[in-house]
Amino acid sequence: MQPFPVLPPPAAHARMKPRTALVASADRSFRQRLAHELTGLRWQVREAEGGAEAWAEAEAERPEAVIVDSWLPDLDVSEFLIDFRGSFPATDVVTAGSESADAGPRGPYRQELLYALRRSQANDTAVWNSAAAMNGVRAIDAAHAVRELPMAAHGSGTPAARVAETAADAAAPQIANAAASTQRIVPLRTSAIAPGADASAAVGAADRLPEMVGHAACMLEISRRVRLVAPRMTPVLIEGPTGSGKELVAEALHRLSSRSRKPLVAINCAAIPEALLEAELFGHTRGAFTGAVRGRTGRIEAADGGTLFLDEIGEMPLALQSKLLRFVECGELQRVGDNETVRVDVRIIAATHRQLAAQAQTGGFRSDLYYRLAVFLIRTPALIAHAQDLPLLVEHFLKKLGREMPVKRVDEDALAKLAAHDWPGNVRELEHVLERAVILAGESPVLTTREIDFGLTVN
Repeated sequence: MQPFPVLPPPAAHARMKPRTALVASADRSFRQRLAHELTGLRWQVREAEGGAEAWAEAEAERPEAVIVDSWLPDLDVSEFLIDFRGSFPATDVVTAGSESADAGPRGPYRQELLYALRRSQANDTAVWNSAAAMNGVRAIDAAHAVRELPMAAHGSGTPAARVAETAADAAAPQIANAAASTQRIVPLRTSAIAPGADASAAVGAADRLPEMVGHAACMLEISRRVRLVAPRMTPVLIEGPTGSGKELVAEALHRLSSRSRKPLVAINCAAIPEALLEAELFGHTRGAFTGAVRGRTGRIEAADGGTLFLDEIGEMPLALQSKLLRFVECGELQRVGDNETVRVDVRIIAATHRQLAAQAQTGGFRSDLYYRLAVFLIRTPALIAHAQDLPLLVEHFLKKLGREMPVKRVDEDALAKLAAHDWPGNVRELEHVLERAVILAGESPVLTTREIDFGLTVN
């Protein structure tokens, strides 16, 4: 009797394009567990830490499905789902924790998504039950201790990390026996927190805003400060060198505030001639000056109900600072050429690359205006101050550039060349250097030292 022949898989199946799922959650453990389950079901998985990042990922490449955690750090989940389904009606959307109640159209793979979601939640419970105690260490410390499973258990191409992030009181030290009976849990090399150590670093890493790329302490501090002040009306002054991301901080402050549905109106005080800056800010009536053939609403009034971002506030002329001070104090403005006052409700965020405190002391900037704008300070660091984040920033920008072309990678020598640079233009310069390198590389998937051009003049 001849054995049955082993048939190869159908060619059509081998050529089938993998389905893409987008997982949106601030919980890294949740994303990794779900990505592991979906990968086993032949899905390609992309991850987002919040609603804004998920929206950007969906716009860059439409996924077949989106799984949203029951809480997002930056947006209200219910409002996000309504707006997302309206903009992406063909995408199947599942909400973790309320899958059965999800509204909207259901895709053909809904059951696969629910199966992967339930499996990931079951695995979460198993891991937590085995890791509830750590030899007398409080469970809140154990919740921030990072764990990973051996990659060999599921193959080198699938996620291996397992993180116990449920905060509860721990009791008996049974983790060793429980883990040995299921799957061995091994501490991650450097990201785990030693027993009794301060857990603030892990908390900061978990709360990092998607705009603030990097794990350096100064970058985590920016995220912490943004989250603290964003829900308030408090004026914020952002100080930092040119190209260090001050505008990104302003956008994050607006996005996380209750004013996020109203406009964020930005004006660069250094880019507009002094003669026109007043009319640009406060608006003007018809015939207020030569060339004013019609009235115009100013930037401040256009931001009513939202946020006004005054970039490079240190360049504002002293004469105009006094008029801005009056508005900051009473919330009323007067258009150029008008006798009537208009009441406007805006939250003011200002930014500068100058040391405004020193300028206020020497008379270069009005001290009374400075103290009203600098109620809450956020300082963005130069890139050289968080150089350890360079690999993450390179990966971030190459991924961003890959939305229009295949994603490239940087070889070790090119990365070393980038690390040796002083970066006077900070993060903005890095982004431009990488964009230039991607163009110079042409069809090559790897960036080498030949493509890393800093634009320096060679004598």
